[in-house]
Amino acid sequence: MKPILPPAMLGILGGGQLGRMFAVAARTMGYRVTVLDPDPAAPAAAFADVHLCRPYTDEAALHTLADSCAAVTTEFENVNADSMRWLAAQGVPVSPSGDCVAIAQDRIAEKTFVRQAGLATAPFLAVRTARDLEGDLSPYLPGILKTARLGYDGKGQARVETAEAARYALSEFKHQPCVLEKLMPLQTEISVIVTRSARNEVTSFPVAENQHAGGILDVSIVPARVPAGVAERARAMAMQLAEALDYVGVLAVEFFVLQDDTLVINEMAPRPHNSGHYTLDATLTSQFEQQVRAMCGLYPGRTELLSPVVMVNLLGDVWGETGEEPDWEILLTAPNTKLHLYGKAQARIGRKMGHFNVLAASAEDALEQAQAIRETLPRRG
Repeated sequence: MKPILPPAMLGILGGGQLGRMFAVAARTMGYRVTVLDPDPAAPAAAFADVHLCRPYTDEAALHTLADSCAAVTTEFENVNADSMRWLAAQGVPVSPSGDCVAIAQDRIAEKTFVRQAGLATAPFLAVRTARDLEGDLSPYLPGILKTARLGYDGKGQARVETAEAARYALSEFKHQPCVLEKLMPLQTEISVIVTRSARNEVTSFPVAENQHAGGILDVSIVPARVPAGVAERARAMAMQLAEALDYVGVLAVEFFVLQDDTLVINEMAPRPHNSGHYTLDATLTSQFEQQVRAMCGLYPGRTELLSPVVMVNLLGDVWGETGEEPDWEILLTAPNTKLHLYGKAQARIGRKMGHFNVLAASAEDALEQAQAIRETLPRRG
């Protein structure tokens, strides 16, 4: 593939915060950006040259992308995979491929693929109908019933202790396809962001240790506080998965670290990831620049950690009852802290509105300062 160079037009399906940060990276590098997103207030639109405010399946919008864009990517997995396949059929470089996105859209397909790639997952049962819950469920209990599609940030999940509870949860999910996944003896959660080019040039960012609250990522600590061998195995497993997928682009792989330091893959995201936001300030190349580089046929940039860092999500919970902005003074006056806001028009409890990164001499120092800063912010709900 001949490299795509500025000022070429790049297209992205999705205009949320990940699309916004992609657009900033692409524009900084000299590219132009077209965003396809049906939301007229899409955060990425503020940094795009063109905003196609249409559904992801809109024929005219897809023809515009095909005619005007040198390459196309996506910012989230729940776009229409067939739209991505159609664009690729028109000769437009599309990364990741529609096939990769389709696998990531469905937990049954995703976990099955991971197993077929020779990588470990928690024991799981594909639940396509109620009949699948009639047999012996003891290998999967206690567990979590998860909808196969559209679940994110803890949505579409129910903890179940018994077969009866699993059947009830399935009815609550309107009998849509699910996976029943066994709860594992968890030590911590980590993630790896991998970049793979069409020429099989593969790099990975330092491993992040992730803490969640209410099913939503709360804090990422880098470097992860796990043994070096665990971190290296996670990076190798993430690269193995990218290779098995014949993946092109940025791929996030989330892992459970079990009590005995065993690693199992929880899920993947065919795009930059919330846990990789630390790369905006703590690595030479951000995950969003890597996304641009991969889709344009450029070699991935360097990924070594320049400073220990802690990323903290800012949810709508810290906005006032009537949506007023928090007082950002403490964040903007701390010389080792970087604030990133997403430009969303409306703050809601649980909605990701921004994040901040704290860089320090050690991960422990960064975490202590990040926690102290967060305690100064109001919280509602």
